[in-house]
Amino acid sequence: MEALAVSTLVVALAEIGDKTQLLALALTLRYRTPWPVAAGILVATLANHAVAGAVGAAVAAHVDPQWMRWILGASFIAMGLWVLVPDRLDEDEGPRTTARGAFLATTLTFFVVEIGDKTQVATVALAADYAPLIAVVIGTTIGMMIANLPVVFLGDRITRVIPLGLVRKAAAALLIVLGVLALLDGGELLHL
Repeated sequence: MEALAVSTLVVALAEIGDKTQLLALALTLRYRTPWPVAAGILVATLANHAVAGAVGAAVAAHVDPQWMRWILGASFIAMGLWVLVPDRLDEDEGPRTTARGAFLATTLTFFVVEIGDKTQVATVALAADYAPLIAVVIGTTIGMMIANLPVVFLGDRITRVIPLGLVRKAAAALLIVLGVLALLDGGELLHL
């Protein structure tokens, strides 16, 4: 249960203001069909995070637990600092109009844009530290959906109400605190 909870929290925080969140908004505005966009995000995230989780589990099998503590702590701190850097969706990163519909376009675009993203890196780190792998992948996917579904269904109304800069700073602070806790006590506070 802790793998699920921590994975959900970390990825939901890391996703705030991320380019994939901006992509979710762009896809929703382009296709004007939130349900297929949401389904595409879900499928792409499950596939992407399953691969990332498998990589993390493989790393954990070959790396000393003390080193993993330092890697996890440093990863959380790095993600916290990374969250402070605002992402923007470049025009060349945006979705391509296809005849295959909003779902397929969202699934393919979201999967590709998520490669190497901070939430994918977080999934690798979490899978290296927590078991079972399925709980990490489900947790990181839930975290992505928590962060992206409001954007898909509420669109640009959210950005008028919630100052994204403040939310980004709060998310960064929480990730950095989690990283410091992992470094200070071997992650025992992260293992509820």
